[in-house]
Amino acid sequence: MLFQDSLGAPSAISVSALSLYLKELLDTNDILQNIWVHGEVSNCKTYPSGHCYFTLKEGDAQLSCVFFKQARLRTAAPTLRDGMALAVNGRVAFYERDGKLQFYVDAVMQLGEGALFRRFEQMKARLEAEGLFDSERKRPLPQQPDIIGIVTSLQAAALRDMLRTLRNRYPLAQVILAPAQVQGADAPASIATALDLLNEHGEADVIIVGRGGGSIEELWAFNEEVVARAIARSRIPVISGVGHETDFTIADFVADFRASTPTAAAMAAVPDIADWQFELQEKQQLLTELIMEHIEDRQALLAHALRDLQHVSPQSIIAQRRQQIDECTERLQTHMQHSISLRAERLRGVSLQLHSLSPLLTIARGYAVVRQQRDEAVVTSTRQVQPGDIITIQVQDGQIAAQVQDSLEKI
Repeated sequence: MLFQDSLGAPSAISVSALSLYLKELLDTNDILQNIWVHGEVSNCKTYPSGHCYFTLKEGDAQLSCVFFKQARLRTAAPTLRDGMALAVNGRVAFYERDGKLQFYVDAVMQLGEGALFRRFEQMKARLEAEGLFDSERKRPLPQQPDIIGIVTSLQAAALRDMLRTLRNRYPLAQVILAPAQVQGADAPASIATALDLLNEHGEADVIIVGRGGGSIEELWAFNEEVVARAIARSRIPVISGVGHETDFTIADFVADFRASTPTAAAMAAVPDIADWQFELQEKQQLLTELIMEHIEDRQALLAHALRDLQHVSPQSIIAQRRQQIDECTERLQTHMQHSISLRAERLRGVSLQLHSLSPLLTIARGYAVVRQQRDEAVVTSTRQVQPGDIITIQVQDGQIAAQVQDSLEKI
């Protein structure tokens, strides 16, 4: 509503005032406070709080719906999922914070499956019957790819997430991007063409095809047959990473590996270099321990060999012989000293005996020894000398020279 002031200039009301006006307008409409609406469930999410949020679609129209936990439990409502055809009862209100109409659901009635869900099931059954989902045709992913092919939109946040994940986990890999539309009428052909181009290029070791989360309509391009057959004829292994963990598409069933999200697809495509680093550290530690153990074993063997070598070494033998010589020398010295001591004692005894028989002792008692001067023969008889002979007379303190004048025979 616009008003004019006295000067004719328009004056505007605030957003809060307009929001309040719309809310009161809807809240006071009896028809909109208790109404049944039917359509197909899309973009259904149930949070840990138990509240369920979904979009009810029919044709080109859609209505945001909220089904609170209390209402779900009170009515024993079935678990909602994308593709269900429902009739919902509740009221229409204006959610001021987000500035949008919302339908607050009080009760639901399942009408069957929606058109998109039936189409999905029919496509799935037909392609499965052809063998496109068989596990035998799925190829293993390369362990260490050099080149990663990516099929997604250039503007997609999922692309940035995948590139960041690849760079952090495995910076050795290169990336080839094949841009494609991932939503809208032209998306299926665009995705299939991008897949074919990567195969013609031929350098990629693995291909990631996908996009971020969205409603069943936004993800529908990955349910089209042209995309499924492009994945099936790819000579390069294909990883699908479409939407969130609860989202399943035909592309997921045909792909060689299904990842729950684009980020999970990037993680599945390459190894984590951090794991390699951890394993390398473990192997380095183990190798160090084995080397130290080997060195200790060799040191023990070397010590044992040195001991054996010392036993047979000439130096050892020489040392032993030297020790034996020293021992023999010591024994010989001991024996000689004992023998010398014994001989000395014997000599001392003989000396004493000779001393006792020595003529000097006799001389000391007043006797003398008479010798011929000419030959020092001892004179024991008068007949041995003649007058005029020179003789020596040995007494205790020296000798006396004398001349024989006469000799007297013993009477």
